[in-house]
Amino acid sequence: MGALTDTDFRSGTLLLLDSPPIIYVLERHPDFASRFLPLFEAQKKGELTFAVTTVGIAEVLTGPLRAADETLARQYRAILESWQVVPLDCAIAESAARLRASLRLKLADAVQLASALAIGADALVTHDRDFSNVRSLRIIS
Repeated sequence: MGALTDTDFRSGTLLLLDSPPIIYVLERHPDFASRFLPLFEAQKKGELTFAVTTVGIAEVLTGPLRAADETLARQYRAILESWQVVPLDCAIAESAARLRASLRLKLADAVQLASALAIGADALVTHDRDFSNVRSLRIIS
């Protein structure tokens, strides 16, 4: 997919974000931040709604906590607390298992996809190629 613009989505679109795009934008990755930045700008303007899974929160906090960078961890928490948080419950876990079995996804990726489907997200935003066989949801990578 080419560069994203704020006209790629209708107002009120719900996007579930996987951890890599979050990390790229918040840590200003030199190669990948610009790819996902238009989504974050549209979300700041209230044009998009973001969701994140509890698994995604654990993934994005791991790096700062491993590096003992509490300042960066606080920045992540401050941003993520305003998003819709999707907890891993039994229904999502079973859906993830089914998706993992049928699509051969890694467990964390299957949880992201199952969560996006469970909340009726319009798309899953990721930087992972493992989602190439997914047909049940728009994948933005």
